[in-house]
Amino acid sequence: MRRNMAASLFEHETISTTIQKAKEVKPFAEKLITVAKKGTLAARRQAIAMLGDRDIVETVDGKPVRKGTVVGKLFSELGPRYLDRPGGYTRIIRLSQRRLGDNGQLVLLQLLGADEAPKKKHRTAKQRPHTRTEPATPEPKMAEKATEAVAESQAKETEASAGSAGAQGADTAPENS
Repeated sequence: MRRNMAASLFEHETISTTIQKAKEVKPFAEKLITVAKKGTLAARRQAIAMLGDRDIVETVDGKPVRKGTVVGKLFSELGPRYLDRPGGYTRIIRLSQRRLGDNGQLVLLQLLGADEAPKKKHRTAKQRPHTRTEPATPEPKMAEKATEAVAESQAKETEASAGSAGAQGADTAPENS
């Protein structure tokens, strides 16, 4: 089942299935695309061993016409499409429909297009670069309060020293009468 669904995914680039089957096929298909990115003969043989090499057949005027093979499409179209992408070649989109009979949740399993950018990776604490080389400075509010307090205390000191100097000068100054 997994090989047939992966081959159908590579052939049609989107398939509709249940959520459980899609979650099973997704890692298998992504591993095959990663193998196809290598493009070597050994990688092609590995893909044939994992997937099989069935034909892609389309009907034209009521007659079947062979268009190639699944592995050929995987190596000629899909592998080069994802060369600069490190992973995440497929996506699962949940549908609001339910399957008749067993009421299973239906989803679309799709290959991403070449123009779709990968999601931004969230960094964890271990991955964040350590750039702080100087000690942490206090918060700006705290720093502003500290400078205001220093300025107030200096102002009080100057007022006190000016007031005491003025009082001393009045007492010691000679009287000119």
